[in-house]
Amino acid sequence: MRDIHSIVDEHTIHLLQLAYFYTKSHHVAEDLVQDVFIKFCDSDYEERGQLGAYLRRLTVNRCKDYLKSWSYRKIQLQNTFISPMIRKRDFIVEQEERSRIGEVVLSLPVHYREIIILYYFEEMTTVQIAELIKEPESTVRTRLRRAREKLKPLLQEEWEVLMHE
Repeated sequence: MRDIHSIVDEHTIHLLQLAYFYTKSHHVAEDLVQDVFIKFCDSDYEERGQLGAYLRRLTVNRCKDYLKSWSYRKIQLQNTFISPMIRKRDFIVEQEERSRIGEVVLSLPVHYREIIILYYFEEMTTVQIAELIKEPESTVRTRLRRAREKLKPLLQEEWEVLMHE
């Protein structure tokens, strides 16, 4: 198996982006990706050429666990009562936030956002997404269709460009 440092160097940015799309917080994404690498080090993973997919699955599962957690709900409640502080943002995150499409995708509910991210940003097929999130492929296709329906009115100008590409 490869050295853990080379694995971390190779996959960190990609996993941070994925975690950020779930959590909408750079700091939480960093913590979750760190947890993923710790869990990876403790696991009995045997490399079979699918390391990236394995790390993505760990990240997605860790993000979902976080979004179900009490601490996440507590933070959400606090954010509604306390004005948000301006935080330093990583360059990659700023690029994503500047994009109108990125902003609209982040506004979707998690179950739609997840499908859009995996399908368009990760370029996974509906079969691969179904395996990753452990849902039937028909559910993935339905969520993808519904997510597109939600995006279309919000991205009217961009939608025309996307349809012609």
